[in-house]
Amino acid sequence: MNYELKGWTPVSDRLYVKVTSDFDSTGYMQPRAILWPDGRLFNIDEVRAFRPAGDSHLLDCYTVIIHGQERHLFFERSVDRLGARLGRWYVEA
Repeated sequence: MNYELKGWTPVSDRLYVKVTSDFDSTGYMQPRAILWPDGRLFNIDEVRAFRPAGDSHLLDCYTVIIHGQERHLFFERSVDRLGARLGRWYVEA
């Protein structure tokens, strides 16, 4: 995938990123912003779609709009249910 957003230069197939998220009263997780490793913040204007991704139930794909451009943001769920880590976010390069 070629990122057209200024400053979105992929460094590998998966780039793990910090994401600010909200949880509503039903438990739905809504990503709000992506913090790039160099410190730049990309606000998510809209979450257009959500779907499970991959063959397992451990991966979710959010279709998001950032600066008018559609992107896919993935949430990789942790298999360790006893730890404090629920999962982590990444974008594809």
